[in-house]
Amino acid sequence: MSEFSQEEKDKIEADFAKVLSYCPKVYTDPVSMAMVRKAFDLANKAHYGSRRKSGEPYIFHPLAVAKIVSGEMGRGVRSIIGSLLHDVVEDTDYTVDDIRNMFDDRIAIIIDGLTKIKSALKTKSSQAENIRKMLLTFSEDARVILIKIADRLHNMRTMDSMAPDRQIAIAEETRMLFVPLAHRMGFNAIKTELDDLCLKYELPNVYNEITIKLKDTERKRQHYLNKFCIPLMIKLENNNIEFDITSRSKSIASIWNKIQ
Repeated sequence: MSEFSQEEKDKIEADFAKVLSYCPKVYTDPVSMAMVRKAFDLANKAHYGSRRKSGEPYIFHPLAVAKIVSGEMGRGVRSIIGSLLHDVVEDTDYTVDDIRNMFDDRIAIIIDGLTKIKSALKTKSSQAENIRKMLLTFSEDARVILIKIADRLHNMRTMDSMAPDRQIAIAEETRMLFVPLAHRMGFNAIKTELDDLCLKYELPNVYNEITIKLKDTERKRQHYLNKFCIPLMIKLENNNIEFDITSRSKSIASIWNKIQ
């Protein structure tokens, strides 16, 4: 266990403030604010001194998961609390009963579900069995699955410090379990990012080649888009029609699938 620097402590508080900024309810409901602050203080205390393989304080991880859940998924107070506490029972001396006593039954159910999923993923059972266990938990509270998807997304975003064999194993598990779950839950942007991250670690040469080609052709592709869109925009404006035109590049994994 090691002490945190003042810079790290300041960043922890700044990250927590960012989590709150995504959830307006905590500013209008004192009870919600108190519960979220209590969860943060508990997580900060429980994980204090622990660090990830990257060397950063472990508390950055539950804070990042809470930011994904509140900011990218648009979830509320209980989901934020569950995100902040999702590793407390698994990694520290606190129990589900402790969580129930400090919060309520619903939060305890969420944390219990997350702990069971983490344990299930450590077993040697088949992937189908892991999915079954996840869906059984899902039937009790959907927030368990949402938080677990966010947890896996942040882990995939921060795998650079892991050994290559571990990266590949996690990427394969993500592709088989979490990509379909994100798709079924309707989080298409997260599903796409997970797909790309899986490709990054499973086929790094392919991932890097497509990334470079996308960057090299960005200006040319934008030229074609402008050539196509500008005449349409002029026609619409001349006819006083309100409009909004957007475009997007195919994801790296999607391009690779098309090539295949």
